Amino acid sequence: MSLLPSAGPLRHPAFAWYLASRGVNLLGTTAATVALAFAVLDLGGSTTALGQVLAARTLPMVALLLFGGVLADRLPRSLVLQASNLSSGLLQAATAALLLTGHAPLWAVVVLQALQGAATGVGWPAMAGMVPTLVPADELQRANALVSMTRGLTAVAGPSLGTLLVVTVGSGWAVLADAAAWFVAAVLLLPVRRSAPRRAPAERAGPRASTLVELREGWRLFRRTTWLWVVVAAFGVLNAIGGGAWLTLGPALAEDTIGRQAWGWALSAEAAGALLGTVALLRVRMPRPLLVGLPAVALLGLPMIALGLDARVLPLLVLTCVAGVGLEVFGMGWNLAVQENVPEAQLSRAYSYDALGSLVAMPVGQLVYGPLGDRFGVGPVVLWSGVAYVVIALLVLLSRSVRRLPRAPSPRTAADPATAAPG
Repeated sequence: MSLLPSAGPLRHPAFAWYLASRGVNLLGTTAATVALAFAVLDLGGSTTALGQVLAARTLPMVALLLFGGVLADRLPRSLVLQASNLSSGLLQAATAALLLTGHAPLWAVVVLQALQGAATGVGWPAMAGMVPTLVPADELQRANALVSMTRGLTAVAGPSLGTLLVVTVGSGWAVLADAAAWFVAAVLLLPVRRSAPRRAPAERAGPRASTLVELREGWRLFRRTTWLWVVVAAFGVLNAIGGGAWLTLGPALAEDTIGRQAWGWALSAEAAGALLGTVALLRVRMPRPLLVGLPAVALLGLPMIALGLDARVLPLLVLTCVAGVGLEVFGMGWNLAVQENVPEAQLSRAYSYDALGSLVAMPVGQLVYGPLGDRFGVGPVVLWSGVAYVVIALLVLLSRSVRRLPRAPSPRTAADPATAAPG
């Protein structure tokens, strides 16, 4: 079956340029993740030092997400994203310069990565909120599917590219290649012309509110939109489970059971499942995105149950592939729910609160699950965490506003999101 008819959003030049920019950015970032890890080790750093570098990038990113959401709702999102990309490119170029000279103190790498995390935190809400402004409402699902496909392909190709660069030319040159990718991503955004935001007349009149006022407006939007805060609150727990049980205890349990290579196959199977889900979503409509998305994301608990109960390679590969499909289905449902039922003028702020709730939870799980595994055994903890993951994801559907949230009518309206879901 040809995918060309489903690639209709690419007929819109602004979206095509945005997708190209995001693809280049994702490829460079995933490659640089591998390169930076080897760069820190090449400097004589330990795994603890590597963790410090990664944390230095994550914490400022989380801290500035809300400010980035306000900025992206106030200024043209393409401009905010370009500034973020250029800043990240300059900071990665500075990191590469230190590495290539052979005189890179670890503290300098930590500082530069912290600054880059800040730049990413400012730009991420703008990136997340741009898609609905670039395509018609009836092509929004296919546009999101193309973005997901790009993310999936770069997730497969990026680490291999980063490893190849490290082996052939060195980690410093690999980080420099990432800096070039940031610059190219910024240039590719030049042709993008952001459509005028659909704001109510009252929002256009009068002086611009302060940043603090707009942050409070974003919080009020988040708090009064039941389906939004219910799902984000649930994912605060789900991401802690995923970050702790699957990403932290999973490799340790796999090493004692199915082996390291099979664990790598399982992760690849999940990425393959995500790509399969994306291809299907190019054509299958989701009339109630969260009613479909939450049972789909519950499938992520199944590989944890299989790994903790009786780890076998073939069943685990099948279940991780199925989980990858489920993750992609939920991702599509969530993006459609937010993009179609939150007013465009507040869209980036909604995404910033979503990202904040998600990112804060993951390091919590990674810190807590180590002691839990030591106390109760890695296998039982992973098993019951998988059960809890499935139960929590399904319990969210007890909220009527979640399970009955519809797709927005076309053309997209700017109705109050608090009343978007019937009942």
